[in-house]
Amino acid sequence: MMRPQLALVALLTSCSSMTSPSDTAITSRHFGTDNSGQPATLWTLSNGKMQIDVTDHGATLVAVRTPDRAGFLDDIVLGFDDVSGYESDGNQYFGCTAGRVCNRIANGTFQLDGYDYVLKKNNGPNHLHGGGSRSFDKVHWQTQTMTDEGGAPAVRFTYLSKDGEEGYPGEMHVAVTYTLLAGEQLQIDYEARTSKRTLVNLTNHAYWNLGGAGAETVLDHTLQVNADHYTPTDDTLIPTGELAMVGATPFDFRKTMPLGLHIDALAATAALGYDHNLVLNGDAGTMRQAAVLHHAGTGRSMSIETTEPSLQVYSGNHLHGQTGKGGKPYAQRSAVCLETQHHPDAVHHSNFPSTVLDAGEMFQSSTRMSFRAQ
Repeated sequence: MMRPQLALVALLTSCSSMTSPSDTAITSRHFGTDNSGQPATLWTLSNGKMQIDVTDHGATLVAVRTPDRAGFLDDIVLGFDDVSGYESDGNQYFGCTAGRVCNRIANGTFQLDGYDYVLKKNNGPNHLHGGGSRSFDKVHWQTQTMTDEGGAPAVRFTYLSKDGEEGYPGEMHVAVTYTLLAGEQLQIDYEARTSKRTLVNLTNHAYWNLGGAGAETVLDHTLQVNADHYTPTDDTLIPTGELAMVGATPFDFRKTMPLGLHIDALAATAALGYDHNLVLNGDAGTMRQAAVLHHAGTGRSMSIETTEPSLQVYSGNHLHGQTGKGGKPYAQRSAVCLETQHHPDAVHHSNFPSTVLDAGEMFQSSTRMSFRAQ
């Protein structure tokens, strides 16, 4: 089986135009106490133009505040006011780091080097986003704050996943770093090493609404994705193994298209809307343009670059009005997830980029989001 694509990028990428140290800041505050009695902390990173909030519970992106065309700063990521919300039934992986393996593994099982591994089935017959109580979104991460060589503020989260945790082989050391770059850019860098041959597929599961978190719909946004192919799925959302052309399907975002234009054609399917993996053009392992999300009402746009081979587009079909930050309800399809990743269930499809990580090998991945308003 092929080895995973390895991105040759630095953990903290420097930029030729950085904010000066006087414009940057990292502050922190108490974010509540989780069910185990572990205090959670919220860090706020500022660069004079925008702010982000992250927490050590699940290495989670809690908020992104960017200006609209009038300069009004608003939060554009769904989430909760403290850690109790992230432990509640209302949390649907909001902003978390998903892993060890994000997305789905068919039947919650896989074979590696002649051994059969059994994982938690937490999504019908399948395994989703790393499993149960020790999946990456539910654990406490260690934290280091820093600035890169250009003065950009960053928070690095690290976690040691024990051999056998959630059924996966190997002791895995994982790091996730959020860096707030100049030019209204947020970069997320991932690293992982393992003591045994294992699987890894990491993503951030932020729910975006560029009109402001809590706005009624995301279907008024437009989306463009640099993907000629997608991976069709069965009725449990497991890929069939086919790499199908997007042409003449609701998944053809090669030209900018409203998210709501063709979603009704998917409403009666198992996905209930968009919940599909698009195969990005270009060479995985190199940073390249993946997608652009735009909201005409506020003028905000978010451009995504990544080293990952694919992008999961999920239209918030299972949001159900749960109460989020500031008491705002999150209605169905009021946000979209754009998850950079390896293809779902890659361990069962030899034609997909591999998610196998060898002992002693380094997995690296980077995704950069650039924001603007006009």
